[in-house]
Amino acid sequence: MPVVLSRRRIGAVLLGLSVGVVPPSLALTAASSASGAPASGTPRVVAAPASAGLAAAAPLTVSQAVSTQDGRSATVRGFVVGQPTATSTVVRSGFPNDYALAIADSASETGTSRMLYVQIPSSFRSQWGLQTNPSLMGKQIDVTGALAAYFSHPGMTGTTAFAFSGSSTTTPPPTTTTTSPSPTGTTGPYDSTYYASAIGKTGSALHTELHRIISSGVTTLTYDQVWTALKDTDQDPNNANNVVEVYSGRSIAKTDNGGGVDQWNREHVWAKSHGDFGTVNGPGTDVHHLRPEDVTVNSTRGNLDFDNGGSPVAQCTGCLSDGDSFQPRDAVKGDVARMILYMAVRWDGGDGFADLEPNDLVGNGTAPAIGRLSVLKQWNLQDPPDAFEKRRNQVIYDTWQHNRNPFIDHPEWVTAIWGS
Repeated sequence: MPVVLSRRRIGAVLLGLSVGVVPPSLALTAASSASGAPASGTPRVVAAPASAGLAAAAPLTVSQAVSTQDGRSATVRGFVVGQPTATSTVVRSGFPNDYALAIADSASETGTSRMLYVQIPSSFRSQWGLQTNPSLMGKQIDVTGALAAYFSHPGMTGTTAFAFSGSSTTTPPPTTTTTSPSPTGTTGPYDSTYYASAIGKTGSALHTELHRIISSGVTTLTYDQVWTALKDTDQDPNNANNVVEVYSGRSIAKTDNGGGVDQWNREHVWAKSHGDFGTVNGPGTDVHHLRPEDVTVNSTRGNLDFDNGGSPVAQCTGCLSDGDSFQPRDAVKGDVARMILYMAVRWDGGDGFADLEPNDLVGNGTAPAIGRLSVLKQWNLQDPPDAFEKRRNQVIYDTWQHNRNPFIDHPEWVTAIWGS
């Protein structure tokens, strides 16, 4: 039976008021004189666009996003609970920069397994970075981007939108803050034992205590022993007969080592001429910074400092170099930074060798220094420790030198010592 509406009811429809008797996927419109129907005639029913009247998809919860790490684009709603600085570390004050934030379904959440780590692109950092806007803590926000791992943790990358939600409706004005070093009381498997005396320290006090810790009970290798150690520490996880070269990423037979073209040899990441320590037992044989590398690529890197930019390096996809610096591929930039900064803490001039220090220069030559510190700090944040780097640290500790690289266990200690 046809529906009969009064003129008053039709007028209400035309004014955009609620009608009630028309399904939400349909819209009533009065026939226009252009269509040939009289303006006062019976209204005709036309289908609205498929999306009309349908509510926008609700944002995902953080719990849903954490379990849906498949690269799809989504909007997630959660409360800002801190800034991730490592896979299992989220700081709630003393924010080192504006590069990332963590959200959770509860503003009081402290368990990192129930958090989503959100990358903040440069265009959003002035409004959404926690160093500039610490008042964001506890606010409920919506973030849109790809559900993909960040800091080797469930996360969101390539973020395209940030917005307040719920009761958080006002953009906080940028806040100028004096940033203190990141807290160092975060949880790690060696915090109650190996690092116990360092927990809670910052700045020079942390530097001094870490030096004491990683210099105690160490087994010093010979340069010949380094060959054997590297075949263990840098073993290809997909082929036990191979090692992985640090800069090129090439997997090569363990037995194909030496000085010939296309063989691998022992690369000093802290170039041995920077402090002139050579290959005598000590910094020249410290396996924490010695890595397998292709002979030709090793020669290209030489004793260059580390910095961004340059021309492509042959046989090393993603590497760049120029007259005074070398840039490794993205996947090991953090590894390089943490090796360099380990050396600066381990070898501080008290072992009969030069005091190794990072600086913000390139072209350091034979000075006991390597740069560029500002870039190394950036790389540490950009490329958090992965499974390969963590395994390497453990093998060195368990089997070879019996000391650890603290910046693999606690990447936030880079900021705690050298600032943001």
